[in-house]
This record gives sequence, C-alpha cells and structure tokens, in this order.
Amino acid sequence: VQLQASGGGLVQAGGSLRLSCVASGGAFSRYFMGWFRQAPGKEREFVACISGLGRSTLKYAESVKGRFTISRDNAKNTVSLQMNSLKPEDTAVYYCAGDRSLIVGLATSPDAYDYWGQGTLVTVSS
Repeated sequence: VQLQASGGGLVQAGGSLRLSCVASGGAFSRYFMGWFRQAPGKEREFVACISGLGRSTLKYAESVKGRFTISRDNAKNTVSLQMNSLKPEDTAVYYCAGDRSLIVGLATSPDAYDYWGQGTLVTVSS
C-alpha cells in the first residue's frame, strides 16, 4: 500500500490543523493505521493509532490526549489526525503509517509498521 500524507503547515500556538493520509494499492479497511512524529534531533515518536475493520483499538500518546483525534474513512481510504490546541512542542514532521498484521500490543512502536507516508511538516509558533 502507498501512503500520502498532507495537511501540515505553520500555525500559531492554540491553533488547529487537520492532517490527512490517503492510501492506495491495498485493502485499506484491514490496515492498522498510525501517526508518528519526529522533531529535529529527536527519535520518531508515537502519536495515535486506530485499528482496522473488525477490531476496536484507539490509542493516543499521553502528550496529545484530549487535543488530537484520529479517525478513518474506509470509503475514502483516508486516515486523519485532527490537532487542536497546538503547542510549540508539537512541531515536527508527521508521518502516517500502516500495517495489515500488526500486533496491537506493539502499535506504539514505529518498528511494527511496514508502510510509511512521506511526512508532512507541522510548525507551531509561540
């Protein structure tokens, strides 16, 4: 499956952005999807994930709980990340990722995902 992320940009602290990731070439509804981010000089970190059809898993990093919401539209092969109350520390390149046979207990690890989008830059100014 190929993943294409978009929606990043420059926003002031307290603002909102909505990231989207469109999948092609695979049975999207069966894929476990996640969002990760990587700030300059830091390792890639988990943000949120959502399970595929037939399962009901939704996880968020503690740092984004209550501010970010992950959702998916299987009819449009899209997973989205609504980001509200953005903070300067949310500045990073955001990546969407997918895997068809992911083990739920490993869903917060980037190593568990086989497919990655190209990343979209989110910059939050103070």
